Amino acid sequence: MALNLIMLGPPGAGKGTQAERFARERRVPKVSTGDILREAVHDSTEVGLLAKVFMDRGELVGDDVMIGIVREWLDRPDALGGFILDGFPRTVAQAAALDQMMTARTPLIIVDIVVPEAELVRRLSIRLICAECGATATPGNGSAGPVACGKCGGLLVQRADDTDAVVRERLGVYRRNARPLVEYYRARPTFCTIDGAQAADRVAADIATAVEAALVRGARAAEGQRR
Repeated sequence: MALNLIMLGPPGAGKGTQAERFARERRVPKVSTGDILREAVHDSTEVGLLAKVFMDRGELVGDDVMIGIVREWLDRPDALGGFILDGFPRTVAQAAALDQMMTARTPLIIVDIVVPEAELVRRLSIRLICAECGATATPGNGSAGPVACGKCGGLLVQRADDTDAVVRERLGVYRRNARPLVEYYRARPTFCTIDGAQAADRVAADIATAVEAALVRGARAAEGQRR
């Protein structure tokens, strides 16, 4: 059975790291809208330049742009057998569009990673991004000045949208949109909530356990609908 999973959670919750780890372990593609957008911004594409205006202000990119990007990626051959979506959907409109895209596919599993706001602000205030490949990292204790990217050796810098004021604006925007989005999914048998304030390995273990349980619940629900 194809594994179609979405990772929900605020900026700094670690959903990108966990999605990448889970994708690697389950051998399914990770579709990160954040990576797609940053690549477009780096390449100064038309969509990238439009997205950059929103991102630098700490605002979410419009639904129409995001839905089009995701639809294109989910039509790729390597995503037809399953995928992990990181950073999408972020609004109910996006979630409804994703449901339409999922016609004739196996049900979505929804993992919502929850972290207290104070911890999110702390994490984001020290987060760095590679100017070359877009990878994120946290500098080691006591480090100062430029830090090299562990993936490509590029320069690590602070993202324009990781300053304190913009971080708090992003979290506020996320809260306003996340509440109705979580309610949109909460009643589904494949919805899971994960404590993201734990150590990364513990979070990964909890996600694996929750996904296995969600697969069973989803299969039972599908069987009940067929009867």
